[in-house]
Amino acid sequence: MFVIIIFFTEEGIKTGIAFMIGALISIASGAIGMIIATQANYRVTYCARNSLAPAFRVAYRAGCAMGFALVSLGLLVLIGLIMVYKEVYGLGESGAGENYYRGLFESIAGYGLGGSFVALFGRVGGGIYTKAADVGADLVGKVESGLPEDSPKNPATIADNVGDNVGDVAGMSADLFGSFAESTCAALVISSTSLIGNAGNCNFEIANFMYPLMIIALGIFFCIFVSMLATHCMKVDTLDKVENTLKVQLIASTIILVGVLLFASLISYPTGFELRLTGYTIKSLTPYTPWICAIIGLVSGMIIAAFTEYVTSHSYGPVRELADSCKAGPASNVTIGLALGYMSTLVPVICIALTAYFANTLLAFYGVAIAALGMLANLPLSLAIDGYGPISDNAGGIAEMAEMGPEVRERTDGLDAAGNTTAAIGKGFAIGSATLVSLALYGGFLHNAGLEMKSLISLVEPEIFAGLLIGAMLPYIFSAFTIKSVGKAAFGMVEEVRRQIREHPGILTGQVEPDYKACIAISTRSSLIEMIAPGLMVIFYLIFRSSQPHC
Repeated sequence: MFVIIIFFTEEGIKTGIAFMIGALISIASGAIGMIIATQANYRVTYCARNSLAPAFRVAYRAGCAMGFALVSLGLLVLIGLIMVYKEVYGLGESGAGENYYRGLFESIAGYGLGGSFVALFGRVGGGIYTKAADVGADLVGKVESGLPEDSPKNPATIADNVGDNVGDVAGMSADLFGSFAESTCAALVISSTSLIGNAGNCNFEIANFMYPLMIIALGIFFCIFVSMLATHCMKVDTLDKVENTLKVQLIASTIILVGVLLFASLISYPTGFELRLTGYTIKSLTPYTPWICAIIGLVSGMIIAAFTEYVTSHSYGPVRELADSCKAGPASNVTIGLALGYMSTLVPVICIALTAYFANTLLAFYGVAIAALGMLANLPLSLAIDGYGPISDNAGGIAEMAEMGPEVRERTDGLDAAGNTTAAIGKGFAIGSATLVSLALYGGFLHNAGLEMKSLISLVEPEIFAGLLIGAMLPYIFSAFTIKSVGKAAFGMVEEVRRQIREHPGILTGQVEPDYKACIAISTRSSLIEMIAPGLMVIFYLIFRSSQPHC
């Protein structure tokens, strides 16, 4: 890949060097995350011997160390790379002409590509490793042999615990670093040749391009203070307080960053500026416009996190319904679980589609990149909460293997239960920001290639891209409705068959005729009632789309 970049990009070796640096930082992110996790998990186990509070505090502080270290490292290297390349190109603080800073930031784009390139292998390879070990350990150790979770007698126990670090720590760290690096580079590439002040000064000012970096930098600073709520202000002495404490971190950071991002926008942009894109110009812009784009992304991330918690936490209905379906056997559990997974795409996709639509409408692809960075503004805390999960999980494994007693395992299991939910929240941030980044990078390519951005049918049209996302989601929602209906009907059928056999044992010997009509009625009733929701969804969506004005 390095050789391809050198010979097939305009900036050649400069882009290649940035690519290698981004790849190395991505590797370092995964390695640092695993080192911190492995150094912290046995400390959590040790603290859990006496009470829950110190164990939670150690696990969360380790997650914070991981999150703040990785984001700070990525930002520091990116800023250093920009400063070095600025001297290499011999550029000043401002310059005339749209190509003045173009070479600099096209070279910097290799940094984001390198981070994502390594993240791809880290995420996929780590996911395969951890799930293979997890499935093997559970199927043979727990199901076939009846061994407890993380029993030292299970040959796959160590592989399972290592997999938590490889997939959920190293993979997620590299993934979120890639999203942060790519969204930052996309915003810099687009703005470097299009963002210009219109208050009598037609020069391109490098200071006006720094808002993407300011978002992450101020996010690091203020997230430090928010993290103190969990470690110094809120006492987690019972299991029911764990999830609420972690939830407060995201809510508080989101509220604080609304004002912080406005301050960053006011000091980064001129009072009036415009975006000169290929084929058209967005005029009369103020610092409030990019701030709104960042806030849209920030709030969307918060909504996605909240909905992810709702569908994955044991405190809410979906997981409780899934647990209840186990009464009818594993088939019902798999069916309801698959339906729940499909249904969980609803809110995130709508949030991403609306974010892309409004950000694209306000500031074209530059606004989409800013929205992606707004979603990642509290990235240190997102990584901290995500890293907390596997640390707590491995702490429970150590407690089981060391035979430290049921009370220690109970405390670590309580921490781990919340950690499973927080790990899912981290995936929501990663996927949401990656979707926006892909659109922003596409726009950056069109702009720098000098291609027309407006046409009759084009992905650059906000409503078309948002419609594509929602349209791609509909089959999953339709499938969720139908699969869940099958699961509910099957559950009722199982209960009815069990009732008949329990009340009339002679059915099994052929002495009593089964009540066939009751089972037929269950299937008939379910098919008639449960088909209403998916049918109406399709009909009303078509009516809604056909009622929209067309040019």
